[in-house]
Amino acid sequence: MALNGKVAVVTGAAMGIGKAITEMLLQNGAKVALLDVNETAGKDFMEALEKQYGQERTLFMICNVESEEQLKAAFQKTAETFGGIDILCNNAGILNESAWEKTVSINLMGTIRGTYLALEHMSKLSGGRGGVIVNTASLAGVGPLMSCPVYTATKHGVVGFTRTMAAISVASGYGIRVNALCPGFVQTELFSCITAKLGQYCQLVDATQQLVEKIGISTVDEVAESLLELLTDETKNGEALLVFQQKRQYATFPSLI
Repeated sequence: MALNGKVAVVTGAAMGIGKAITEMLLQNGAKVALLDVNETAGKDFMEALEKQYGQERTLFMICNVESEEQLKAAFQKTAETFGGIDILCNNAGILNESAWEKTVSINLMGTIRGTYLALEHMSKLSGGRGGVIVNTASLAGVGPLMSCPVYTATKHGVVGFTRTMAAISVASGYGIRVNALCPGFVQTELFSCITAKLGQYCQLVDATQQLVEKIGISTVDEVAESLLELLTDETKNGEALLVFQQKRQYATFPSLI
């Protein structure tokens, strides 16, 4: 799918991976609705984007993915402003083993909530144009990160939900491809603050550090480039793309049939 002229929604768009995704989409000709709880960062980022790309291609809205009301309103305003929705990047996420219920709420429930609400605009069964949904999971979505059991659980859930929705879309005729992006360690604020967020398993931080040394640290631009592949390659549906430092590979899963 070519991105020129397409309409994208990105959650957690103001910083880190979401910021890089937003810039990548705009560079490839898309219009982007930026959703984030950080009003200051979001507005500052959009002002910079408007200077570079013009005022007609971006829209910022304060939005907490834990709120169905806020998400629904954001999707509706995006569709009204840009004439529909073609792409959803469920990217908002946190890592906080102490606040584990909030981690589940944002990482997993927020992804599910965003996907279900987006289907109302994107699915061909409801008059949409079809499109692509990419959910930001993690390397922890395909293997355990010992110091972060809840984060690991949420990202496993995102991968499982992604693969299931991809199969449902094919069986039901939604016209939507659904893929998961699974970065390893990425140079973001989430990564830099990880040791302070491990809660009761902070004693296992050395195991995490060993893994960092083994697989390296990616840049947000490397992650955004990998997402571009999932968006544009029409053969990719139900995939989990692992992104390491200067390397990417697709996860393989056993068949249940």
